[in-house]
Amino acid sequence: MFTDSETSIIALTLLAALAILSWGFYRARTLGKLGILAWLQSVVLIAPWLLFFGLFAAGIYINIVGMLFLLVASTGVYVILGNRLRAAGQDTLLRSRMNQNVTNATESASQTENSTEHNPTLPDQVEPSDVIPIPEEDLSAIRGIFGIDTFFATETIPYQEGVICKGNLRGEPEAVFERLTASLQAKVGDRYRLFLVDNLEDKPVVIVLPSRNGPPTTTLPQKILAVLLLLLTIATSLETGGLLLNFDFFGTPERFPEALPIAVGILAVLTIHEIGHRLFARRYQVKLSPPFFLPTLQIGAFGAITRFESLLQNRKILFDISIAGPAAGGIVSLLMLLVGLLLSHQGSLFQVPSEFFQGSILVGTLARVVLGKAVQQPLVDVHPLTVIGWLGLVITALNLMPAGQLDGGRIVQAIYGRKTAGRTTTATLIVLAIASFANPLALYWAIVIVFLQRDLERPSLNELTEPDDARAALGLLALFLMIVTLLPLTPSLAGRLGIGS
Repeated sequence: MFTDSETSIIALTLLAALAILSWGFYRARTLGKLGILAWLQSVVLIAPWLLFFGLFAAGIYINIVGMLFLLVASTGVYVILGNRLRAAGQDTLLRSRMNQNVTNATESASQTENSTEHNPTLPDQVEPSDVIPIPEEDLSAIRGIFGIDTFFATETIPYQEGVICKGNLRGEPEAVFERLTASLQAKVGDRYRLFLVDNLEDKPVVIVLPSRNGPPTTTLPQKILAVLLLLLTIATSLETGGLLLNFDFFGTPERFPEALPIAVGILAVLTIHEIGHRLFARRYQVKLSPPFFLPTLQIGAFGAITRFESLLQNRKILFDISIAGPAAGGIVSLLMLLVGLLLSHQGSLFQVPSEFFQGSILVGTLARVVLGKAVQQPLVDVHPLTVIGWLGLVITALNLMPAGQLDGGRIVQAIYGRKTAGRTTTATLIVLAIASFANPLALYWAIVIVFLQRDLERPSLNELTEPDDARAALGLLALFLMIVTLLPLTPSLAGRLGIGS
């Protein structure tokens, strides 16, 4: 049975979840049908876990097959509700915008002439040094791309050799963006790029900037640094292999053949991860920088920093490229883990204490299913692929944390936008700071994020069009797998699952 403290934690978790859902319903009902549909999507996502933990607290256990069925079913319902939400909201939103735009069109147009020609008001984020006059003929051409059926511009503000155009969106963001971009190219060629984004007031604005203001490319010193980091990562992967075999590779380099298989396994996961990113980047004609690997003695490497050297067309592309790497590396790591568990037998190379499997909910559960009662022994013999697969899953999970320019941070930014991504970055750093009291690895990773990866990815050209519900569900699944990989089992729960003596 559970201890009093564990029962209290479960009860508080369930109460907190129900309170959040109740608060969400209170806010959603003021928005009518659209709000209720959006609230139901949240209910569908959290329902399997409420059911699982609620029954678990009552002493009723759902096996893995049942839980997978609940997850698949909830994902399907989530997508269906999303489609209904989009269908119901599209006409309402466009009708509301059109009515408002028609009412204010004449007044807004007259205000535009006066404010633009005489005393333009700069937004809060624009400093005087940012204002460089744009040629009058270019400004006139840019103003000419707008129309009553795309984007009705009401104010034009000089900004960084370009302009910010405030106004009213008159259609679906993706269709409007494509029409405006085609019109801009027809008038000024490739000299300018058009961005469709939200401003600080969450209202759509169009920003037109010179094409030369793109992401910087990798310099020669940076390429040299990338090569040096790769060599150092190979060395730390060999050292990790040696430590797992109870010897110091740097002190005894002649034992290189023993550490090599584990190092190759770690490097294979890192390589496949990067290949996943680059395959999708090539598909969308996006340039990526060389990977800057982050070597560490604990697990060989934290992963790699890869920068975009091209502007992204939309958030769907950001999502696809970001999730492709963790998906590829995670699947390979999971297969290594499962094969390693299946090949494990009495006399396998590694002997690990049964508490080893309490370090991860995912790994511990899989080990219990595959190895059975063997995980109840004080020492468990496992195949080397088991350890390599686990290391690969940890590397993948660390990169899926929803912070900054990590893969997880980019995924959250692609699905929920920049504001939510900024909040999850702060929350992730707080969680890592707390976790560092129990695990130094969390502190190291928090430092890496703060100094190298805390900033959000730059906006896409079309920042308003959101990824579809299937991508959103896939992103949530990736974040869930990150949590169950990094979150350990409590001793009580591990005992109830039959892990450990």
